[in-house]
Amino acid sequence: MGAKLREVRRRIRSVQSTMKITRAMELIATSRILKAQQRVEAARPYAERLTAAITDVASASAALNHPLLEQRPDPKAAAVFVVTSDRGLAGAYSSNVLRRAEELFSLLRSEGKDIKVFVTGRKGLSYYRFRQRPIEQSWLGFSETPSYDDAKRIADALMGVFSNGEVDEIHGVFTDFVTAVRQRPVARRFVPMVFEETERPADAGPVNQYIFEPDPEALLQALLPRYVVTRVYDALLESAASEHAARRRAMSAATENAEELIKVLTRVANQARQTEITTEIMEIVGGAEALAKAREARAS
Repeated sequence: MGAKLREVRRRIRSVQSTMKITRAMELIATSRILKAQQRVEAARPYAERLTAAITDVASASAALNHPLLEQRPDPKAAAVFVVTSDRGLAGAYSSNVLRRAEELFSLLRSEGKDIKVFVTGRKGLSYYRFRQRPIEQSWLGFSETPSYDDAKRIADALMGVFSNGEVDEIHGVFTDFVTAVRQRPVARRFVPMVFEETERPADAGPVNQYIFEPDPEALLQALLPRYVVTRVYDALLESAASEHAARRRAMSAATENAEELIKVLTRVANQARQTEITTEIMEIVGGAEALAKAREARAS
């Protein structure tokens, strides 16, 4: 019984040590969520204004033509950029993205398109290597704190295979940061660029007319590559914020589970201690009775 009690106490100390780690990781992730969310919000205005500028330029003339706007006839191949994490302990964050990517792969294959995979994060790289899936290119080490330079390197690689005619479309699969408690894996097409038509309100006033300098073709030539970089950068930022949120939630759940396990083990330890005390008392009482009988035997 003493050995069991020592084992339970050893487990309690082990769980307490683990709980300290998970609580610390939860606090770290909580502090990083705010910074990551601020980076997402700071990048959104630039992306919105850049998209609006490209829309204005592209709508200026129907004759404008650019490879990143071109809807190629009978597309045969597509590049898919998948954003996962470099580290674990983030719950189902990476597995949800990979599941969404598999759904996109099935859709593209049903359309008769070959797939070239580009992936960031060790989790995604390990996933595809384990399944012996071919990977065109991978990037590691910045899933939690991506920079604009990282996004540019990725965008350059994606635009390179598109410009060379190796692929006809570029898609991105990443996690959209909605709130600190809600994130969702999404798949979006980056190239060719899609312009969404919206109805103009009747009281919106006259339509703006622009004079472009340099000409619209030159503007598109300069703006569209930046648009792709911005889309990739936005995907990295959204995913980084989502990763911190998922890790905070996972570590919070682990801490709560550790607290519950400690309560259960403490009850087991108390029961074992009570059983041990009861056994010792019974042994003492039994010994006392044996001595009393021995004395009675000698006296008789």
